[in-house]
Amino acid sequence: MRIVIQRVSRASVTIDGNIKSAIGKGYLILVGVEETDSEADAEWLVKKIIGLRVFDDENGVMNLNIGQIGGDILVVSQFTLFASVKKGNRPSWLRAARHEISVPLYEFFCRRLEEETGKRVGTGEFGADMKVELVNDGPVTICMDTKKNE
Repeated sequence: MRIVIQRVSRASVTIDGNIKSAIGKGYLILVGVEETDSEADAEWLVKKIIGLRVFDDENGVMNLNIGQIGGDILVVSQFTLFASVKKGNRPSWLRAARHEISVPLYEFFCRRLEEETGKRVGTGEFGADMKVELVNDGPVTICMDTKKNE
């Protein structure tokens, strides 16, 4: 699995002109699933996300995690995170998982985030044409990849 986490002041997902999900301060997480990914990959990411200390403490130092600030999470599926531009200029999506693999794993990932934070996790809609708006706070943007354990 590959994710991009953006620390946000606010973020939302709109589908067909209707807001599907909106959050305040917290994380917008873009998630890409690869054919070989598993629930163990999702669990590793959840642990990292929950523990990630990128919110300012009283001294202005990035020392607090999402739970400590009571932050929100919005998760959006994004198969394009596995784009390959190795050959030519048109991206290949061959590494992105098929729906029968990616949908259940995406849903598991979201459910585990909810269980660990005790808060509802906002989502987009898998496979929909989504308009994602955000105010990146910092900006702080972090990429994680379970195959590289980073």
